[in-house]
Amino acid sequence: MTLPDIVERDAATTAAFLADMFDAMTGPADRLVAAMRYATMNGGKRMRAALALGAARLAGAQTTSGSAVRVAAAIECLHAYSLIHDDLPSMDDAATRRGVAACHLAFDEATAVLAGDALQTLAFGLLADEATHADPAVRSALVAGLAAASGVDGMAGGQMLDLQAEDRARAGSALSLDEIRQMQGMKTGALIHFAACAGGIYGRADAELMAALDSYSRDLGLAFQIADDCLDHESTPEALGKPAGQDAVRGKGSFVSLMGLAAARDAATALIEAATDRLSPWGAAAEPLQEIARFAIKRRS
Repeated sequence: MTLPDIVERDAATTAAFLADMFDAMTGPADRLVAAMRYATMNGGKRMRAALALGAARLAGAQTTSGSAVRVAAAIECLHAYSLIHDDLPSMDDAATRRGVAACHLAFDEATAVLAGDALQTLAFGLLADEATHADPAVRSALVAGLAAASGVDGMAGGQMLDLQAEDRARAGSALSLDEIRQMQGMKTGALIHFAACAGGIYGRADAELMAALDSYSRDLGLAFQIADDCLDHESTPEALGKPAGQDAVRGKGSFVSLMGLAAARDAATALIEAATDRLSPWGAAAEPLQEIARFAIKRRS
């Protein structure tokens, strides 16, 4: 399944903005910029960027200007940072990402750490800049939202739980289904949730739409991770562009190992049905976001 044309255009627009931004970076730290570019521009679906822009449009905002794209680009920078650090030898120790060498192997470990650090701060800088939105309250809400999604209660905390799960697995104690749901909701789901909500914040969505985006993106985030577990179980490194079967190797447990493949697929499908139904009051205007949700569980990588 491919993403609808409007989502593909959002991804391309975000990629073009990122490329121009990296081109404009000059100074003595060229190697650092090269690593940042490498990690951010080497493929990827830009699904989170499309979520942000799609939600902004649903809220009535214009997304053809550079200001809206800055929000999408910030989310992509934060996502790229998380992937760099996730692949490090001290974390998941992955050799490939998006079909090419992981950043720490394409450059070196120290450069990869710094590239992740710089991409994280770049993301916040993009959101805080008045070029992103004229209203400082909107910029403040975006910064606060990204901080929550990426910090101790979000991505970083989820990665810590992931590392602790490996310790437990070595001691013969795998995670329960509820613990996996919590870990993945923080590690993966939090940024997906923020991406959709960020579009609503940017577009000054009313309370009804913000509540719908909140529910939609939480269900989408969980379904996305369940689909990832299914792919990890049945796909190949060549198809995924990254190592496959790593959770099984480490004995951490996954949705598939605890639920079974068929039940995991059914759970993901039910979550996506709930997510798309949540946006049904907005009719055709919500179709791009609904298509992103359906794509999330039908993708092959």
